[in-house]
Amino acid sequence: MSVFGALNRFISRLDSDSPSQNSGVGHGAFGFQVLRNKNLEIAVEPWYDFIIGINGRQIDDPDPNLFATEVRNCAGSTVNLTIWNAKGQRVRILHLPVPIPSPTLGITLQWTPISNTEDVWHVLDVIPNSPADMAGLLPYGDYIIGTPEGIVHGESGLSELVEDYLSRPLRLYVYNHEYAVTRIVTITPSRNWGGDGALGCVLGFGALHRLPPPLTEPPAAPGDTLFETARFSNEDNRLASAQSPSFPISSTAKLPPPAQDPSDFLIPAAMTAPPPPPKFNAAPPAPPRGARGKRHAISPNKAFDEYFKEGEQKSKEDDFAPAAKATPPPPPPKLGGGPPSAKTPEPVAE
Repeated sequence: MSVFGALNRFISRLDSDSPSQNSGVGHGAFGFQVLRNKNLEIAVEPWYDFIIGINGRQIDDPDPNLFATEVRNCAGSTVNLTIWNAKGQRVRILHLPVPIPSPTLGITLQWTPISNTEDVWHVLDVIPNSPADMAGLLPYGDYIIGTPEGIVHGESGLSELVEDYLSRPLRLYVYNHEYAVTRIVTITPSRNWGGDGALGCVLGFGALHRLPPPLTEPPAAPGDTLFETARFSNEDNRLASAQSPSFPISSTAKLPPPAQDPSDFLIPAAMTAPPPPPKFNAAPPAPPRGARGKRHAISPNKAFDEYFKEGEQKSKEDDFAPAAKATPPPPPPKLGGGPPSAKTPEPVAE
């Protein structure tokens, strides 16, 4: 848990230091949050969409009359709205026609900090027969985004609300990523259900558990930015250096050509070009005299044999085992033989 907490704090610090390049929205930004949409022809989502710009200009004044005046000035033409969406933290441009008889959009807005959408709890696991299981929460796909009972702010906001509703029904706004629907879930927190916690589920909070983009959008391609809220001042320099070779090249240095054969990946340092690949069924050339002390690139098939031979030789030296070419000890005496017996001297006649 400490690793994820440190990573969340690091990403939050990046959010507060520098704004996003793609979203154009930094930490502490405000916008007109869509609360209700009465015009079905306008493709905006209540709670998830924020209007942060109009006709190419960023909205920095919370006065709703200025926004309404800008819309009425576009009567008979088209108004361009810059909308930030909490699902994936993406920005899009919406072109809406404004009718002349009634120059309104038919949506209800509220000036709200965009950071409110960060108060999201990701359902990671649901314990069977727990209050969360009985309420129908789904692991990995469900996100708790709020409650009609009041405002929940901060990581501990939901736990404080649950403590206030012990043994009482609690309504929660839950967004499901797999089905792209938002529903109201009624759950009754309890300490006596037979397990740990009052809800019986594992929740994730922070930068790693924000609302992901919809599944209808194409997946991120290799090399795309994973977290769009992090922007560094030297990113352009890093991108330029990544496209060029990262190693220094002098004016007189010669580089070997790219490898075309698996045997070309082992190139001695003294050579400027890889040797030709060996022919099949050809015996390897014998090393020159006096070159046994040098270690050259060996074939992968003989790597283990050389390794075990070296280990066996070292083991013999440690055990003081006699070498194979040492002079063998003398053989034992033949069977049936023995020392010559002493003969009795013959008597000498006097």
